[in-house]
Amino acid sequence: MERIGLLGGTFDPPHVGHLWLAETARDQLALDRVLFLPVGQPPHKRERPISPAVHRLAMIRLAVAHIPWFMVDTTDLDRPPPHTTVTLLPLLAEKYPNAHLWLLLGGDSLRDLPTWHKPDMLVRQCRLGVLARPGAEVDWSKLETAVPGVTAVTDLLDGPTINLSATEIRRWVAAGHSIQHLVPPAVCRYIQQNRLYQPKA
Repeated sequence: MERIGLLGGTFDPPHVGHLWLAETARDQLALDRVLFLPVGQPPHKRERPISPAVHRLAMIRLAVAHIPWFMVDTTDLDRPPPHTTVTLLPLLAEKYPNAHLWLLLGGDSLRDLPTWHKPDMLVRQCRLGVLARPGAEVDWSKLETAVPGVTAVTDLLDGPTINLSATEIRRWVAAGHSIQHLVPPAVCRYIQQNRLYQPKA
């Protein structure tokens, strides 16, 4: 059976934190590959506009193009809403029938899992590979009460943590600062060439 990691996100933009989570999971969970899954319109981000899918897809493809075990899967982008993880997982299980699946998360996402759509059903569909995030403490007793079974399917990853968010990167670009080394070089060039995240005139 193939071992596949699933890393979903808006990737607006993709940054080194995404790549580090994927690489840490690949190494420690002995994954054959990691699929980067750009989302359509995530339900929890309706309060802010996200960049058009064409830009987000182009950036994540650039970010992983040189890494043979990282791949982009557009299953979520290609389907109609609602774009929830619990409805995406069955589609991926059907698409990759001979695979064990791990959903890769930062510690903040694990902490907030009870706020996701049907998290109790989600943890019955895959395992979780979780890398800590600075300042994101998980109350395991509280989490297990809210999402029964989550502890048994969670694999905690070890390693350095990166406190970096796409929100901060967008803010930094809008302020006119360099984001060299926060995103892959090809992504940095794409943002500059397409004038993404610039302050509104």
